[in-house]
Amino acid sequence: MPNALLIYPMHPPTYWGNNYALELLGIKAVFPPLGLLTVAAMFPSRYNLRLVDLNVTPLEDADLEWADLAFTSTMIPQRPSLEQVVERCNRARVPVVAGGPHPTTFHEEMEGIDHFVLDEVEETFSTFLRDLEDGTAKSVYRAPRKPDMTTAPVPRFDLIDLSDYHSMCLQFSRGCPFDCEFCDITKLYGRVSRTKSPEQMVAEFDHLYELGWRGPLFLVDDNFIGNKREVSRLLPVLAEWQKARGHPYSLFTEASVNLVRMNDLMDVMIEAGFDAVFLGIETPNPKALKKMKKPQNLDMRDDNYLFTAVRKIQQKGMMVLGGFILGLDDDDDNAFDAQIDFIQEAGIPIALVGLLTALKGTNLWTRLERENRLLDKPVEIDATSLNFKPEMDPRTLVEGYLRVVGTIYDSTLENYFDRCLTLLDNLNPVPHLYKPVSKHILYASIMLIRQRLTRDQLPVFSRYIARVSRDHPRLLPLAIRLAAMGYHCEKLTRQQTVLRRFKAALKSELAAFNEAGRAPGAASETADSFMKDALQRAEERQRAIPEEFRHAGDGISESLAAFQLAVRASTETGEAPGWQGATRGE
Repeated sequence: MPNALLIYPMHPPTYWGNNYALELLGIKAVFPPLGLLTVAAMFPSRYNLRLVDLNVTPLEDADLEWADLAFTSTMIPQRPSLEQVVERCNRARVPVVAGGPHPTTFHEEMEGIDHFVLDEVEETFSTFLRDLEDGTAKSVYRAPRKPDMTTAPVPRFDLIDLSDYHSMCLQFSRGCPFDCEFCDITKLYGRVSRTKSPEQMVAEFDHLYELGWRGPLFLVDDNFIGNKREVSRLLPVLAEWQKARGHPYSLFTEASVNLVRMNDLMDVMIEAGFDAVFLGIETPNPKALKKMKKPQNLDMRDDNYLFTAVRKIQQKGMMVLGGFILGLDDDDDNAFDAQIDFIQEAGIPIALVGLLTALKGTNLWTRLERENRLLDKPVEIDATSLNFKPEMDPRTLVEGYLRVVGTIYDSTLENYFDRCLTLLDNLNPVPHLYKPVSKHILYASIMLIRQRLTRDQLPVFSRYIARVSRDHPRLLPLAIRLAAMGYHCEKLTRQQTVLRRFKAALKSELAAFNEAGRAPGAASETADSFMKDALQRAEERQRAIPEEFRHAGDGISESLAAFQLAVRASTETGEAPGWQGATRGE
């Protein structure tokens, strides 16, 4: 029987990942690898399967010794970890099969992969396995069409330890009717929202329930309401299932802003147990929304449509998480304050703000290529990296972005807790969504968070908990959960700052080193001393970076190596070379 090793590469720390908040709970990762678990269900029974999620456990040599084949599935941010996985598999002579959104778009640029099974694989995976067993497997398999979602199997959640994860996840639909310029979803999954049947979803809910899962359940659809007819069929069934079992799952999902126009649908979402929804808000700037072709975020009759939408959804009982973009063509210097003001006033505690990225294959990529604005560089993991020429001055844009995230996740968390209070003041505390928790658990949770907060954060946190206890006691469990998420977001913001300052310090150090070498009277015999001091300071700066802030793809080792090369070259030639790769991610 063949041994198939399913490997899920590591995600870098992100706001969405809640890495530092999970430490408080002793949980290792937010979500399990749903794609790989779904593929696992497509293997014939004659295969032995083992799944290694690198976000939970390391890949051991023994795993590779056991494996006849390695299967991976990745998204773009996992690229650095995937490259490490592929290198190890190649050394161990284990053939690698790659799929998922990242290889589907970038497979032509990837090395070390034996076979690519791209796109959605419901109709191609069995053909690939048959060819593999016959010795006729091709290097690339593409899906001839978008498959019928009713053919998707129940994911193999039995292959993981559910206790390692904060939330389980399931998928109801693929595709989105909207074609936003920057988004690659319609390129990957199409504009027709294809769905599973209510019976399929009940079977998947049952499977998790039988395995003992209780708690958060993320429906990972890129737009849950993309097919209104089918979601209207599903929701009453889920509501009945949840009610019959005492609402064991708290549901959350992603949707387009026009959800606010579907009042009855929101009511059934509440009945089904949805307590949060992620919206792609992007920007409060209507000109930029028009240019990115996002009409669902506009209402010509309401200048405050986005704010109104957030508030109405909150008043139904669902917390709104928001995605925001900076660097759009119609952004100006006012964009940064506009983002901050909107996020604060709307009461969106978890606001995922990012710089615009031109993803290969999107309409944005095509337009920027036509305008000769694409940069010849890969999509970086660094949050401050640009792969195109923005209309705004790049330095102004990056500094503005850092000011936005540094403000909404400020070091004291005062702005963050202000947003939490705004949310709680407007959130409808639906009883089956916000269940009571024992005082002992609440107290223990509060003390656990207090132990992690800085001296400047403690007074703000104490006032926040006191206010919620007085005004919204039913929502205190949510308030505590939000506090943990705020702790994570502030720490991640600090991590980004530390990594960026390290790279900036190396740049300044090299400039100072070269200037000293060109100074009148600079003796050649002191060059080695200058070099040693510069290298020592750089290495000390690297060692000063907390290990918990390091991750695959952070660019720190590469920047230090480029700095060392540049300093040594300058010493040997007496010339000041270009900075080259040491500013990677700047």
